[in-house]
Amino acid sequence: MSAHDATSDHHGHDHHDDHGHDDGAPHATFKGYMTGFVLSIILTAIPFWMVMGNVFEKPGTTAIVILAFAAVQIVVHMVYFLHMDSKSQHGWTMLAFIFTVVVVVITLTGSLWVMYHMNNNMMPHMSTEQHHKP
Repeated sequence: MSAHDATSDHHGHDHHDDHGHDDGAPHATFKGYMTGFVLSIILTAIPFWMVMGNVFEKPGTTAIVILAFAAVQIVVHMVYFLHMDSKSQHGWTMLAFIFTVVVVVITLTGSLWVMYHMNNNMMPHMSTEQHHKP
């Protein structure tokens, strides 16, 4: 009798199937999805209102606040829709979360750096006052 035969019954089914066992993965619930959905709507509506209502005088302040809301929304999507936490899949999900955070930080920082330098270097001889004169 081989090792495989010892773990299988006469119907060909393995005795170690995962029926009813908790494998550490989070289980999706309607309440969890709805919580994530509502949070996503709120985290989208507030920045939209800030831009449309011209809440802050400086556009830079608005951009920083929008980036903060975007970062929070990424975390909401990862937790409520992708079910990422530190307990599931023996920590690999946390590693994926850390990798995502690093990629987002690099992307946002790089994008802001490029946009700032493009704005300053495109026409360095023109000031904003000269640009608005007819």
